[in-house]
This record gives sequence, C-alpha cells and structure tokens, in this order.
Amino acid sequence: MTDFRSDNEAPAAPEIMAALAAANTGSAHAYGDDPWTGRLAERFGAAFETELAVWPVATGTAANALALAELAPPWGAVYCHPDAHANIDECGAPEFYSGGAKLVGVAGAHGKIDADRLARTLAATGAHGEHEALPSALSLTQATEAGTVYTPDEVAALAAAARRHGLGVHMDGARLGNALARLGCAPADATWRAGVDILSFGATKNGALAAEAVVDFRPGADSTLARRRKRGGHLWSKMRYLSAQLEACLEDGLWLRLAQRANAGAARLAAGLEALPGVALLHPVEANEVFVRAPPDVFAALRAAGFEFHPWPGADDAFRLVVPWCVEDAGIERFLACAAAAGRRG
Repeated sequence: MTDFRSDNEAPAAPEIMAALAAANTGSAHAYGDDPWTGRLAERFGAAFETELAVWPVATGTAANALALAELAPPWGAVYCHPDAHANIDECGAPEFYSGGAKLVGVAGAHGKIDADRLARTLAATGAHGEHEALPSALSLTQATEAGTVYTPDEVAALAAAARRHGLGVHMDGARLGNALARLGCAPADATWRAGVDILSFGATKNGALAAEAVVDFRPGADSTLARRRKRGGHLWSKMRYLSAQLEACLEDGLWLRLAQRANAGAARLAAGLEALPGVALLHPVEANEVFVRAPPDVFAALRAAGFEFHPWPGADDAFRLVVPWCVEDAGIERFLACAAAAGRRG
C-alpha cells in the first residue's frame, strides 16, 4: 500500500468483479430493461427504508449534474460550500446540464456549510426580484471535501433552512458510505429523514469499477431524470454492468464494510502522523481523508520511498492522503515509520 493519492486509484473489490462476471453471461435486454436494473429500486429501498427511484450512471459528475439539473432551472441558484466538488471540480457540468443554473458558495469551517450563514444568505434573497437567480437547491457534500461528516441533525438544520425558502435538497454522496461508517446511523437517518430529496450515491470510490446512481427520494414526483440522463449521454445500452455493481455494493452491507475499513486506516494514519513533531492535521479526520501539514522534507522523503499523495493547492507544506478500501496495516506502518525517520533527520 503506497498510493494515498485518491480512492479512485484503488482496484475494484473482488465482490464487485464477481458480480460483473456473473452478469456477463448470456444476453440481457438493453437500456435498463434487465433484471439487475429492475431490482435496484427494491435493493435501494430496503437499504434506505423508503420508496424511491434509482437512475444508474457511470460517473459522479453525471450524478451530481443530473440531480442538480432536476432541482434547479436554468435561471436558478444552487447553494453549496465553496469547496464543494460540484463547484470547483466538475468543469461547469452542473451549470451545463441545468442549462445555466448559478452555483453560489456558502462557507463554513472544515468543508461544512454553516447553517446560520445559509439562513442569512437565503433571507437576503429576493430584493432584486426577477433580476436575480431564483433560489432553487441546496447541495451538501457527504463526506465533505475536507473529510468531515455532517451529522443527521446538521443535515436536518440545513435542509430546514432550505425548505423555508422553497429549495430542494441534494446530497453529493460520493463518500456516503464513509460518512455512514463514521456516524453509525441508518442510511435513512442521514438522508431523506433529515430532509434530502435527491442523493448522488457513490460506489466508484468505495470498491466499484465504475458505478454511481441518482437516488430520488420524492415518491410520485414528476421527474425529468429519465430524459435528462438519456440526453446527457448516461443511459448505458448495457446497463446491467452498472446495475450489477450497485447491487453488489448493497449486498450484505458491502459498501459499509469497505468504507469502515478505509475509515479505520485513515484514523490510524492520522494518529501516527499527529504524534510526529512538526506535523499538524488541518481538519478533523472523520472519514477516509487525512489533510496534514508537515515540513516539506518529510514529504520529499516519503516520495523518495515510493509513496504517493496529493499536494493541496496553494501551499507547499499541505497534503491530502486518501485511504482506500483495500488498505493494509503494513502499508500504513511503513508510511509512518518513513515519516518518523524523515522527521528525525530534519
């Protein structure tokens, strides 16, 4: 285990590959008219304890952009944290898929939107009438871009503020499994019971080969997602290969077990790094991401030893390490031993 750049760089879990191999037998109807896709609403409904609709897509960018386009018209405003993936890492996809909706940043510590600041921001809208973008949606990232986790109460407070102004609520759940593994609550408690309307369910970062889903918790809603997905190029003809991965993720709680393993590795990594002189954590470590500040020579030594990680933009001594589902204790111990030796030399 030497690669801590991103959980996107990890291999697919054996259970996912087995599910794909099982699906790769014989013929199956195309465009989602197959048994795997047909079972998804039931599978997700059981996991989230409610009636819902599921729309498999291939990427998290597509899931976020399609979900936000469902909630926000071209003249709408989507409120999110300034560091949200939808705001800075998706090349304008939410704006493109929605036909022009505006993303508005609402700040808060450690990647979380501050509920009071959101309430004040929304209360200040409307003064310019038709000259301003229409407040339409709130987007929450779970776990956040800082590796922190919203509690169900925090989600509920933010959703309530959004509801008072008629906004729909979206959750970017690219690392939802990691957040739930931290919280130890039912998936429903951190999503629709707390006020979430539409979820981007992430599987690729958590053991899948390539599989995400838009999960719509609005029973009976007049949804446009079917045609939005087709028009956006994410209605796979061989949909069974996406759906088989998603089904395998939910089978016997695999997605939560894999996430728990990654979280535990991140906690060990953070504790070891924090104990070293001159090293400081930049954010609480609540999921599988570790943001750390350390002398540059420490990270130079780690790179020389073959470890990979992501320098955080804007600082030469701040780095992000992401622990994947397949982490091994030996890799973490070797990383920490190397960091400690570099610190002693420094």
